[in-house]
Amino acid sequence: MCHDFEDACDAGVVNAEMLPAMVRDRCGERRREQLGAFIYGMIHAAADAGRIGMTAPQAEALAEFRRFNYDHIYLRPASQQQGAAVVRLLRALVDHYGAHPDQLPEAGELEPGSDAAVHAAVAYVGGMTDRFACRQAIALLDWPVDQLPRGVDTPV
Repeated sequence: MCHDFEDACDAGVVNAEMLPAMVRDRCGERRREQLGAFIYGMIHAAADAGRIGMTAPQAEALAEFRRFNYDHIYLRPASQQQGAAVVRLLRALVDHYGAHPDQLPEAGELEPGSDAAVHAAVAYVGGMTDRFACRQAIALLDWPVDQLPRGVDTPV
């Protein structure tokens, strides 16, 4: 939650003033403070109860922080559009490599379209960096640049 909030702040999606007062008051506005509050909340709960948990104030703040992130970061339309663009691109790459396993590094003799070829394609695409996946989509699939996920620097 803390890292995602920090990233969203850096991207200008949200700012610290938007955080619910409960989160700001109990956990602070910066990632370092927030992580510390949640970690110490777990340490104190474990010391008091003898089991893993979190103190009630920090648990309440964490739940409120999650609601905030879902409402303002994860489920906002731009995030959902970005996620859909990523899924389309990755599925297209898996489909391509599954149909052309000879283009996979160290694929051996896989039959195009076979379960083994698709499995190898998923493993290969899953290991790609964002930039490399976008470059491969452009090079292999003639993927339109305007349909690439936003924010990935993809010099061709």
